Amino acid sequence: MAKIASVGSNTPKNRAMRFLVTLFIIALTVFMVSPFIWMVSAAFKKEADVMTTQLQLLPGYFYPNNFLKVLGFNSASDYHFIRSYANSIKVGVLATMVSVGSSVLAGYAFAKLRFPGSGALFILYLSQLMIPSQLTLIPRFVIFSEIGLTGTHWALILPKVVSVSSTFMMRQAFLSVPDELRESAKIDGAGEFRTFLQIMAPMAIPSIAAIATVQFMGSWNNYMDPLIFISNWRQWTLPLALNAFVGDTGRQYGLTMAACCMATIPVFVVFLSGQKFFLRGLTVGSVKG
Repeated sequence: MAKIASVGSNTPKNRAMRFLVTLFIIALTVFMVSPFIWMVSAAFKKEADVMTTQLQLLPGYFYPNNFLKVLGFNSASDYHFIRSYANSIKVGVLATMVSVGSSVLAGYAFAKLRFPGSGALFILYLSQLMIPSQLTLIPRFVIFSEIGLTGTHWALILPKVVSVSSTFMMRQAFLSVPDELRESAKIDGAGEFRTFLQIMAPMAIPSIAAIATVQFMGSWNNYMDPLIFISNWRQWTLPLALNAFVGDTGRQYGLTMAACCMATIPVFVVFLSGQKFFLRGLTVGSVKG
């Protein structure tokens, strides 16, 4: 039967169908990637050549001046891009560390530690997913104003202590780890913290990498929270700086595209570094739990 199925799947009709599907996927990929290609191309062009009617993805010359102007090395205007870049990296890294740390610990507790009311507490914890983050902006602003954190990066970092979606993913990841490993460690004399640190956490590395990638990209692209909590330009993160940059440069598309290219570099680095764990981490625990 397996031989008959394999022969039947290689018919001219099926080969033609696979060819058409592959061709459609390639065309769709090119269509979706074309804006990014145009962005990179425009970043290395002179302003007069950016909006020409002639399609030219790769310029016939090397023009790095757009990037130098954005960074303030070749321009009388200081766009404060480097400062905002450093602020975004600082907020992104710290917010990711806080979110991943709390989510891993909470996910392990909900998955492996049995205590009275754990199920009800987890349901209550998950119920926060039904509350849009925009509804909490005013309460957060009032609280941070009372404790003097408005205008600082802590107003962007501390809310990441509670990440419901990441906690749920980590709980599912730890549920997929056999309880026998934890019991064996206890028999060998390992305490709860050592069991978690040396046995359970390494088993959940794909999920940890996945939530770290998601949290960093979410923090890097966050525009609403910095807009509400940050007023001093010295504390601006990259989304606010890009918004002001577009307003300052107007229709200088070469400069704008150079700034956008630089803004995407950390996202690409983080995603490419963790891509081998990303899909595995998203699917771990999808069957059990």
